[in-house]
Amino acid sequence: MAFKMTNRKLASNGKSSRMAALKSLASLSALDGKQVQPLPLHWAFARNSAKWLLALLLAGLAVYRVKLAPVPVISHEITPGPIAADVMGTGTLNTHFKAAVSPKVSQGRLVQVLADQNDVVTNGQLLAVLDDSEQRRQVEAAQAALSVAQAAVRRVKADEARAQAVLKLAELNYQRESELLRARISSQQDFDRAAADLQSSQSGLAVAQAAIAEAEQQQQSAEMQLGYQKQLLADTLIGAPFNGLVTKRNHDPGDVVSPGTSILEMVDTNEIWVSAWVDETAMAPLRTNQPVRVVFRSEPAKVYPGRVARLGRETDPETREFVVDVRLLELPPNWTLGQRAEVYIDTSRARNVLALSAKFLLWRKGRPGVLVDDHGWARWREVKLGLIGGDSVEITAGLMPGEQVVAPTTGKSTWDLAGRRVRGHSATCLPNALAMP
Repeated sequence: MAFKMTNRKLASNGKSSRMAALKSLASLSALDGKQVQPLPLHWAFARNSAKWLLALLLAGLAVYRVKLAPVPVISHEITPGPIAADVMGTGTLNTHFKAAVSPKVSQGRLVQVLADQNDVVTNGQLLAVLDDSEQRRQVEAAQAALSVAQAAVRRVKADEARAQAVLKLAELNYQRESELLRARISSQQDFDRAAADLQSSQSGLAVAQAAIAEAEQQQQSAEMQLGYQKQLLADTLIGAPFNGLVTKRNHDPGDVVSPGTSILEMVDTNEIWVSAWVDETAMAPLRTNQPVRVVFRSEPAKVYPGRVARLGRETDPETREFVVDVRLLELPPNWTLGQRAEVYIDTSRARNVLALSAKFLLWRKGRPGVLVDDHGWARWREVKLGLIGGDSVEITAGLMPGEQVVAPTTGKSTWDLAGRRVRGHSATCLPNALAMP
């Protein structure tokens, strides 16, 4: 009996507690001056259930969007085509022939500078003029010295003619005295005198001839001095050493310059080279005259043709690279010596092979592969590579003609596509390949 009364009392207390709670809730809930009626318990349960269903629905939509919704990608169809394997290097634009235009005379003042930067000049074209007043006086002095030497030559030649006449007379007297002595008409004394006169005349002619040789040497020296002074005068006119382009002007009229002072700097535009540094591991297939594609950093979308001019024979001990000089066959409209460029040297070519842009390649634990569009799903597939040329690689195994490979649009990770549904479109502008450790 006590147990039943206790249960009845507890039930009565529970019922009264629930009624009190409902009355308190009703008294506190009012909107716009109107009292809100408390919701039945089954309505509250339904409302909570709807909230959980909505959360589950949103989670399902998120999963669908992440895992099942098609992702827009860039796709490429595998087709046979040509490929060229190349060796890449980075270098700077340089010239094979360059010169600093400077004077030959010891010192001089510039009167004119007739060329400026970016002027195209020809071999021998007048570029600068030095003050020649002092040199003209030296030429006049040398000319006067030559005139004196020429007069001396004429004088000694006249002395030679007189000595020859005296010698001829002495020979005749000697011959006559010799005949008279044999006929015993003349005395021995007269014959000896004639012989002495002959010997003296011969010596006089020899002296005259020696004087002529000396005078002629002095004349030759004067002529050489005059030629030297004329050459110095001509050196006050400074010409271009070869056909080329003036790249820099260092002095103006009024400056005093000396040998070795660079007035102008010029280069031969027919021999513009790119000196590229290439890793020593790529040395074996390189040869002179191989075709080269040159891409300047100022024009990354433009390719300029070239040829390998020569291969360096010294490797840098720090970088393990050597220099390959590439002769450019075409220059950009705007160029500067020293500007950076990338060179791609074609070492071998292949036709009708499966070529793929390297931007589609992925690397998984050191193995190359691609993402293939497998009926709308991106699937990883390992491939084998052949020739590597620039931004293209040869696929020797792993892909068939007509298959589609995919890559993400710009700004997305390539590896996020693996196992995802994809929706592709063809394009030529592709993202860089990403490597997965």
